[in-house]
Amino acid sequence: MNLLEKTLTLSYWQRVKIAFQYVMPQKYLTQAAGWLAKQKWGAVTHFIIKLFAKKYGIDMSEAAKENFSDYASFNEFFIRQLKDGARKIDENPTALCMPADGKISQCGHIDDETLLQAKGHAFNLGDLLAGDEELTALFKNGEFATTYLSPRDYHRVHIPCDATLRKMIYVPGDLFSVNPFLNEHVPNLLARNERVICVFDTEFGKMVQILVGATITASIRTVWTGIINPPRPNQVKTWDYDESAVKLVKGQEMGAFQLGSTVINLFQQDRVKLAEHLAVDTVTRVGETLAYKK
Repeated sequence: MNLLEKTLTLSYWQRVKIAFQYVMPQKYLTQAAGWLAKQKWGAVTHFIIKLFAKKYGIDMSEAAKENFSDYASFNEFFIRQLKDGARKIDENPTALCMPADGKISQCGHIDDETLLQAKGHAFNLGDLLAGDEELTALFKNGEFATTYLSPRDYHRVHIPCDATLRKMIYVPGDLFSVNPFLNEHVPNLLARNERVICVFDTEFGKMVQILVGATITASIRTVWTGIINPPRPNQVKTWDYDESAVKLVKGQEMGAFQLGSTVINLFQQDRVKLAEHLAVDTVTRVGETLAYKK
């Protein structure tokens, strides 16, 4: 079933939901959400956090700060740290670990330059990598894993293995929601949304970890740069790093989202084998096994 046929099977309100994504003022809504999330309104902020946690069933017992009153702003709550030991990192030296809490939306082999976005449609590796021909050539016929972080999830992102940062690329783009429904019905969503591409050297070959923006994702940050957006320039911006600039160890935090989004990992051909238990909708936790050295 092609995308048009899938769309025709949807209800009226589902089609309206998709259409609204194209016409709503994505950037202004996201800016407004970012402003609101930074406000420190005391008891009002704590009440909002409590309602949010109840709606999404957030387990505060694993948070380093369990009380809603410990968070001065919604942003502080959303990128809350976990207690030491809340996530066990796979210590097998031949294994890579999951970068985020969430669910696998797709994973598998990159067919030349084609990655699956959702059942029934795919997107292009070169588009995802902002037309960088050198990077695209490196990851042709490799492996990939896409992890969706819902609003209920822990929103710090970690590194799957020991890694040295070589390049970071900010790519401007749309701010479509990346929830599973829209991921199935907006063509090329992951290759058209705003994103931050991080390129690493590892013992498993080159690895790319991409932080994808979305509606209401007010900012993306990394541990070595801080907040990358806003501002949101209308052109690709690249940072190059020398060998000693940024080194991360397996399981270390590398970035965070202020509100939910998606992480995409890319691996070179014949370097890793994805863990056999991974499939669409597999629940993931930071530190669990993502792949093994091939």
